[in-house]
Formats: sequence, structure tokens, C-alpha cells
Amino acid sequence: MNPFRALVDYAALQRRFYRYTTDDIRRYQWREIENLLALVRARSAFYRDLYRHQEVRSLAEFAELPTINKATMMENFDQLNTVGLKRDELVAYAVEKELAHDYFGYYAGKYVVGLSSGTSGAKGIYVTPRSLTARLPAVFLARGGIPLRLLPFRILFLLRVFSQGFADIRAPFISLTYLSTMTDPNVIIDRINDEQITILMAPPSLLRVLLPHVGRIRVKPKRIVSYAEVLEREEKERLQRSFGCPVVEIYQTSEGPIGSACNHGTLHINEDLMYVELLDDDGDPVTEPGEIARQVVVTNLVNTVQPLIRYEMNDLVELGGPCPCGSRFRTIGKVIGRDDDVFVFHTSDGRERPVFPDLMSRWIITSGDAIREYRVEQRSTGDLVVTVEITADGDQASVKAALLQRLRAEFSALGIAPTVQVEFAELPLPPDSRKFKRFVRTNPTPSLDH
Repeated sequence: MNPFRALVDYAALQRRFYRYTTDDIRRYQWREIENLLALVRARSAFYRDLYRHQEVRSLAEFAELPTINKATMMENFDQLNTVGLKRDELVAYAVEKELAHDYFGYYAGKYVVGLSSGTSGAKGIYVTPRSLTARLPAVFLARGGIPLRLLPFRILFLLRVFSQGFADIRAPFISLTYLSTMTDPNVIIDRINDEQITILMAPPSLLRVLLPHVGRIRVKPKRIVSYAEVLEREEKERLQRSFGCPVVEIYQTSEGPIGSACNHGTLHINEDLMYVELLDDDGDPVTEPGEIARQVVVTNLVNTVQPLIRYEMNDLVELGGPCPCGSRFRTIGKVIGRDDDVFVFHTSDGRERPVFPDLMSRWIITSGDAIREYRVEQRSTGDLVVTVEITADGDQASVKAALLQRLRAEFSALGIAPTVQVEFAELPLPPDSRKFKRFVRTNPTPSLDH
């Protein structure tokens, strides 16, 4: 990290967040979009062809450009990116890292490569240049919802897997420890105590698992940062009462840093990092607090290696109202995503072992290339049914063998041995893919449900 650059970035991020008027924000966004469009016309064959008949002279005209989605992005990846990266090589690299449980390092020494299944079920590749991840400490300090008076930060990051991008947040005043979401809750509590953690970062489903153990924490964290899953208001209040500290949210996706919390804990759109279009069913802008945006279209203003321009997300977003912090950056009242279930198994010695959907999805999508869609049902603590839709050229026998081998190996490493049944069927997504639950638990599990 370059300390001078970090200071400049921090000051600029703070200035734009607290001092920009709505007109300032729009001018800034238009300037960044103009620069982005000029760059992709010069360096991206995909966008050059897509926009060949369209002139864009305003944000209104920008809104008339065609949208893209993950399928389009992956299909055209080689022509879309601006630095000559090859999709198949990146997918092979990411899958190799996944299978080896080795998530550190930069591809070609320059890029952080992320693998995502998202809401579509298929693999998605997201590339961030090292030059951008090196600036993450300033973004975290300015937009993490954590007051600087709490410096130095001692962070415990609970993630499915760590990555080089998260490691790049480390700085002289930010120490960061990583534990997998599959770590035993007692070990997590011990680490909080031993390292006197001040900032705990975890998805809501894991925070729920920790609730029965909160009484063992000797020095309470100063902040909890929730991410990756929907956090209901009632659950946020419950967590704040139980942990005895404020809970803030960040809205971080593979596509970019969409939302961050201010010091009041309100989730704001990062208007200077992402251009976010909140639209109703007719494609008109959502402007009233409390109104639900049925379409969320984002443009990443800072990643020019893999430009995502007017990219369709699969979340619903409720627009929030003005925040007492005074920022003119729009607020998000609520993010509404797909609510997959957490599965619970029993180990050989009778302990409960939760397995989170995002972890299992990675096992499935990296078991082979022929899986187009999938759905997993837990009918009892020891019984799983995995329904798979494969591509036209896929072979059921080989897909089944590879999938069973991967799942059994991963479950064995966790000390559990459920019976896994693989079935094949067409799995058409409903018109609103957010309603498609990919992980469904039909056996009630009181310890997680209450």
C-alpha cells in the first residue's frame, strides 16, 4: 500500500460522500461514464460492436444503451475485457485454485480472479486489477461504516474462502485475520478473545450460529459488519442486542462495491464507484423512499479491465430515505435477494455441523463444466438430493460420478457423511429468478430456525 495514495483516495472518497450535492454526483458520474465509454470503444471489441450505432451524450441517452447479464458477459468475455484475457484460461485457473483450496496470489502477477455462481447457477469469472485492490484500504476506511476513532482495526473476517482481494485490505493500521465459515463456533470465539477482535465481519447466517456462544466473549467487538446475505431489520436489532455493539451492512457483490454504510449505520449506494439504476417494472427510475426497484442495473465506474456496463443484477432493492449523516448518496432501505436455506448435518460424535449454501454451490459448479443448473434438497440431517440439469453435450454418468466424488470428499473433510442422491431433470427458472431457491431444507432444524 502506498500511504500517500491511500491518504489522497481517502480524502477524495470522504469529500464526494459528504460534500457532493445531487448535481455534483450526476456531473461526476457522467464524466466517469464518458471516460469509460471512450475506453471500451477503443479497447473492447464487444462493446465497440454493441454500441456501434449509438451516440451517448447524456445520462439519459446512456440509459438507452442495451443491458448485458452474466450469460452475455461470459459468452463474450474474451472480446469484452480490455487486456486480452482468455475466459477458458481464467476458468481453469480459478477452478484449480478452488480444488486446491489455495485462494492467494495474482493471475499473471496482475489480477485477482474471482469465481462466482451467483443466482444463475453457472460459473462467472470476475477480474480485478492488482492496481485497484491495492487501493482497498482507503475504500474500507472511508466506506466501511467504522469510525476512525476505533483505529487500529483488529478484524476477524469470516468467509467461505479468503482471497487475495481481501488480503489486500491489510495495512499498518488494519490487521486482518481470516477464518472459514465452517470453523467450529468455539474456535471462532477463542480467536475473538485471543486477538481482542474489534471488528467482526460475517454473513448473517453465521452470526446466528454464534449467538448461543456470545456469552463467552470477554471483550465485545466495537462493530459487526454483515455482508453477502440479506439482513432483515429485526435480525439486525437482535444481533445488536446480543453482541452489544452496532451492526452495519455492506452491499458487496462480484460485480463491484454497490453499497457501504455511513457512521450512522445507513446503507448508501457508492455513487462514485458504481452507477446504479434502480428501475420499476416498466423501466422507469425509482425515486420515492420505500419504493421497490424491480430491476437493478449497474455500471462499475472503477474497473476498466473487465468493464461491466449496464449489467443486470438479480436483486430487488428498496430505496431508502434521507440519512441524518447528510450525504446526498442515495440510501438503500433493504436488499431483497434469494433466501437459500442453511443445511445442518450431524458429525460422527453427534455435533451439529452447518454447511452454508455458498460453500456447497462452489463444490457443485467446480465438479465439471456440463452442469447448467442445480437444486439441492435436504430431506433429513443425513439425506441430500441433488437435482442437476446438464448441457446438451453432457454425459449423465460422468457428471454424476464427478459430482458424487467431489461432494463426498468435501463432506468427509468436514467430518460428515450424508447420503447423496443425484437426479437429472430440467430446472427452468421462474420469470423472476430471485424466487428460485437453490438450497431447500425440508426438515426443520430448531437450532437455526429460532
